Amino acid sequence: MNAIINMYAPFFDLHNWATVIESGEDWLIIFSLVIMECILSVDNAVVLAAQTQTLPDKKDQEKSLFYGLIGAYIFRFLVIGIGVYLINFWAIKAFGALYLFYLFIKHFFLDKNKNESEVPKKKPAPKGWRKHLHISLFWQVVISIELMDIVFSIDSVLASLAISHNPVIVLIGGMIGILAMRGIAEVIMGLMGKIPELQGMAYVLILFIAIKLFLSIPMINIHIPNMVFVVFLVGAIIVTLIIHYINNNKKQKN
Repeated sequence: MNAIINMYAPFFDLHNWATVIESGEDWLIIFSLVIMECILSVDNAVVLAAQTQTLPDKKDQEKSLFYGLIGAYIFRFLVIGIGVYLINFWAIKAFGALYLFYLFIKHFFLDKNKNESEVPKKKPAPKGWRKHLHISLFWQVVISIELMDIVFSIDSVLASLAISHNPVIVLIGGMIGILAMRGIAEVIMGLMGKIPELQGMAYVLILFIAIKLFLSIPMINIHIPNMVFVVFLVGAIIVTLIIHYINNNKKQKN
């Protein structure tokens, strides 16, 4: 019981919240986490859109996303508390770093032939676990949204905890990021459609985070300041826009 209390105590420390809210540096980190959340969760937005499209009524679609948002916040709160506890063990850090490195390798070298996700235009028939449940289609969709949020948020939480060990910073960044994904999913997908290099940039950031996390294990004990990540993020955005400009010029010449 004491272990559980210690895991979630920082969330209820008003001084911790006040320090984060009043710190300009912490807000820069939160802003960085929001950007990461949005870019890395575009696939999540596509899947959520596909799930809600199975509901015939627009009001039910919006309601299912609202319930999914509440569930996503609750799960994010729970998993961050557990993650803050586990991230203190060097073996977990090493595993997390290797997993993030795997995500980088998977994106650039293993998923080259993967087709982009598309929102189905026709309503798919229930399949898998959904066809065996005797509950309404609305609640089946809500459950699907919650399951998708759990799957997609694990990567985001792991990457966020590698940037900041303060759970309040990670929670604020995650909550704003989740809300942004619900509200501007189409805008983000449109932006990434115009600048596809943004997705590659996100996985370069993942590589940076993997290195940062691995270097922090006790045997190496090199800690890269959080502000270095913020500077790296700004530089990555600038380089990405330059690459996009160069690629556009090449296409126009061809």
